[in-house]
Amino acid sequence: MKVVVVGSGGREHALVWKISQSPKVKKIYALPGNGGIKNLAECIDINSDDISGVVDFCRKNKIDLVVVGPESPLSKGLASTLRGYNIPTVGPDSDGAKLESSKVWAKDFMLKHSIPTARYKNVTNRQELIEASRGFKFPVVIKMDGLCAGKGVFICNDAIEFNNAANAIYSTVNSGQDVVVEEFLAGEEASYMVFTDGETYIPLVTSRDHKKIYDGEKGPNTGGMGAVSPAPIDAKTEKLIENTVIKPLLKAMKEDKIKYNGVIYAGLMILPNGNVKVLEFNARLGDPETQSILMRMESDIMDILIPLGKDQKLPPKYKIKWTDKTACCVVVAEKGYPHDYKKGARLPDVEKIKHDKNEYIFHAGTSKKDGGYFVNGGRVLGVTALGNDLDEARKKAYKLVEKTTWDTAYYRKDIGVWR
Repeated sequence: MKVVVVGSGGREHALVWKISQSPKVKKIYALPGNGGIKNLAECIDINSDDISGVVDFCRKNKIDLVVVGPESPLSKGLASTLRGYNIPTVGPDSDGAKLESSKVWAKDFMLKHSIPTARYKNVTNRQELIEASRGFKFPVVIKMDGLCAGKGVFICNDAIEFNNAANAIYSTVNSGQDVVVEEFLAGEEASYMVFTDGETYIPLVTSRDHKKIYDGEKGPNTGGMGAVSPAPIDAKTEKLIENTVIKPLLKAMKEDKIKYNGVIYAGLMILPNGNVKVLEFNARLGDPETQSILMRMESDIMDILIPLGKDQKLPPKYKIKWTDKTACCVVVAEKGYPHDYKKGARLPDVEKIKHDKNEYIFHAGTSKKDGGYFVNGGRVLGVTALGNDLDEARKKAYKLVEKTTWDTAYYRKDIGVWR
C-alpha cells in the first residue's frame, strides 16, 4: 500500500522509519519531510499546512493511508477533509484537535467533565491577567491560547518574571491574546499517549521529556530537548492515569459528540500524594517522545494504523509488543534555539557514522543537498539509543551525540536525569 506521512520533524522521521519496516507498505511519501527522511521515503515539497495541496496530492496519487504528524494541519481540518474524499486518515477532526489548539477550551472542557487539572482562570487582556494573578501564589503558570510549538508557557517564580511574561504576551500585536493563568503543580511529569478511535484505546509505553533549554530544567520552554521511555512511574500510577484521565476523557468526548480518531497525548503531573493532574492534552504524538517510544516498539505499527485509518476502529483486544529496554533521545539543536538561530550550517556526514541496530539518528530540522546535510530548523537531530537500563541508554546516546555535533550545535547534558 501507499502511505503518506504529513510533517517534517523528528516525530515524522520516527514514524516513517517505523512504517518502512512493515511488509504491508510498498511506498512512503513524506509531505514535506526532511533530509533524513529522504533515505526512507519520497519527500514532496508540499507544506503540511497547505491543506488543499496535501489533499490534491493524495487524491491524484491514490494514497491508501495518511498519517498526520503535526498539530497545526489537524487544527485546520486536514484529517476531516481527507476523510471527506474517502482517503483513510489517522488524526482527529478539528473539533477533537481543539484539545490542543485551544488551552482555554481544553481547561473549560476538563472542568466541565471533572477531569483532574490545575486550578485556573481564563483572561483576555493584560489587566485581567494582573487581577487574576492575585488569586494564585508564586510560582504561577501562564499559558497562551493557541498553538505555540511548546513555547507558549511561562512559569513565573516572582513578580518580576510575571511582569516580563505579561510584557512578552501582551505586546501591541497580541493585545487581545487569550491566556490561561493557573496554579503551579509540583511533582513528577510524565507523558502518556494512547491510540484511540474515540471509544476504545491502546496505550503506548510511558515516556518523559525535558522541555527547558538548559541543564537542570532552567531557561525558557522549548518543543522538547530530549526524552526517555519508560518514565519513572509504576504500574499502579499508570492504571490511575487510565482510570482518572483517559477513560473519563473518552467518555466526555462521546457525551459532547466529539468524534476522535488518532492519538491522544496527556501531559501529566504526578503529585507527591500519588494523585495525577493533567497539565495539557495534545492531539498527536509527542516530539521527541515518539523517537524513544517507537525505538521500543516491536510490533508492526501498521497493525494499528491501517484499521484506525480505514475503518476508524482499533483492532479488538490488540496489544502492542514492546522491548523491555530503555530508550533515550537527545535533541541536538542549533545555537540560539528556541529564539533566533541561523540556518545553513553543514552537519557531519551522519550516514557514515557507525552505530548498531539499537541506535538511530532521527532528523528534524535538516535539509539534504549537494550530497550533504544542513541545518534547516531549531531542533536538528534526535539521537536515540536503547540500553538495558537508563544509565546504559544515556551513555550510548551521548556517545553517539559526540559524533554528530557541528560548530554551532547545542544539546543538554542531563537528559534522563531527574532531580
